[in-house]
Amino acid sequence: MSASMPDFEQAGELKVGQVGIANLRIRTLDVARLGAEMRERVTRAPNLFARAAVIVDFGGLSQVPDAAIARQLLDELRHAGVLPVALAYGTRDNDALAQELGLPLLARFRAQYETSPGSEAVAAPVVEAAPAAPAAPPAAAAAPPELPAAAAPAAVSLMHTTPVRSGQQVYAQGRDLVVAANVGAGAEVIADGSIHVYGPLRGRALAGAQGNEKARIFCREFHAELVAIAGRYKVIEEVPQELRGKAVQVWLEDDSLRMAEIA
Repeated sequence: MSASMPDFEQAGELKVGQVGIANLRIRTLDVARLGAEMRERVTRAPNLFARAAVIVDFGGLSQVPDAAIARQLLDELRHAGVLPVALAYGTRDNDALAQELGLPLLARFRAQYETSPGSEAVAAPVVEAAPAAPAAPPAAAAAPPELPAAAAPAAVSLMHTTPVRSGQQVYAQGRDLVVAANVGAGAEVIADGSIHVYGPLRGRALAGAQGNEKARIFCREFHAELVAIAGRYKVIEEVPQELRGKAVQVWLEDDSLRMAEIA
């Protein structure tokens, strides 16, 4: 009998899924400044950013740079301590640049936090409507219009009852996330709404993933590597020492991330 593998058995199993890759949206094409900013991030939070995979997003520019400038930027980012692995989807020029650089194009999961100036916010997930009510009599025609469907109650929260371990990611799409356990170091919890952690939070928590600036993060014991709401983030090194290990809530106010102990 032959010792070779059967034809149907693959030597490598390829799976496609969502992974936590940071998105660097370029707003000013200043290679030295971008490198200095990234170097500072790596220095402040090496456990989070050192050798982190990064998608380079030129969508914030009026036009993509030429290949020579783009290569300078990629080299500068590598010297700063991160690993640019792809360009974000964009225009045809962006596609051509990616091919010239030998990089893939990837979807911008983290870029959902922000919308381009003048663009509409990302629409909320469609919720199945209740059965239509019988037609109102003619006399009711002057009554105030009903609230739009977008104002309907949010979907029921996603309840996660087991610990979220290092390397795991839990995402509550279109709703809040409730974790009735701990979130370990290296784990990631994401919600389009708010996040509630009824245990120690040691990994990353990203609320308002579709741009909801009213979302909040609550946890019983704060040790988070990173917290973010609608894309604005803080790493553990930026958190006041007196809040570490305490019950904390995090919210956005005046476009800045705020946090305070829960009484």
